[in-house]
Amino acid sequence: MTKKLPEVTLSFWIMKIAATTLGETAGDLFAQTLKLGYFLTTIVLFLIFVVTLVIQLRSRRYNPFFYWTVILSTSMAGTTMSDFMNRDASAKYLSGGAKSLGWGPQGFGLGYPEGAAILISILVAIFLAWKLSGMTFQIRDIVTLRGEALFWSAILVSNTLGTSMGDFLSDSSGLGYAGGALLVSGLLAVLVVLMKVPAVPNVLLFWIAFVLTRPLGATAGDFLTKPVAKGGLDLGTAGSSAVLLAVLFGLMAYAHIQERRTSESSRGAEGPETEAVRQEAGRR
Repeated sequence: MTKKLPEVTLSFWIMKIAATTLGETAGDLFAQTLKLGYFLTTIVLFLIFVVTLVIQLRSRRYNPFFYWTVILSTSMAGTTMSDFMNRDASAKYLSGGAKSLGWGPQGFGLGYPEGAAILISILVAIFLAWKLSGMTFQIRDIVTLRGEALFWSAILVSNTLGTSMGDFLSDSSGLGYAGGALLVSGLLAVLVVLMKVPAVPNVLLFWIAFVLTRPLGATAGDFLTKPVAKGGLDLGTAGSSAVLLAVLFGLMAYAHIQERRTSESSRGAEGPETEAVRQEAGRR
């Protein structure tokens, strides 16, 4: 069957970090800079996620633009979902001297540890249901609707969990943005080393890395946008999001070109007889 998801290569991880960094800055742009608040922004971004997911699920083959748009939408929605879970309307979460932020409740105020514990529990439940379903965890072999539904559920929760971890490292751990990014980078380097250990399943390493690249993107996004007094570069959410969006679209275009070349090479290697059989099957 035609593959629906990408191969996991170095370019995959570069695009993942770019998408999650943009998800952090864009989520903050809507919720904080535009003052829509966490409640309204979460609803809007979750609906965008649903729309992009439907497009991805209806696609018959892997399309880099569809796939990475869903990754981006899960990163943006995960940013505000995490903020809504962990934060509240107290002054420490408001910027620019604002006294309120958007319409509706601004958060449950659970705190990062409690919020992370809930998200970890949900993620474990998804993986348990996935395991019991008997479907593969290898993303290159996921070709069914149910398999993709489980995959994207895990992606959404893992990106939300990664946001909580990134905000904790940046705001509450004392490490700051640079320190948090260095810590996560070190953990990712350990995962690369563990790839050489046969006893450690690569599927497990993939999902750990997928979660960890989200706090890396979160700390990088905070580093770009937060004030200098807080250890950031104060580039603003709008400017940072625009630059990151351009970078991500450039990477998506490159991935699309590479995918077309791979598909054309595969069809050429199959020979005219195989292509004739495929065309005849299509007519039937």
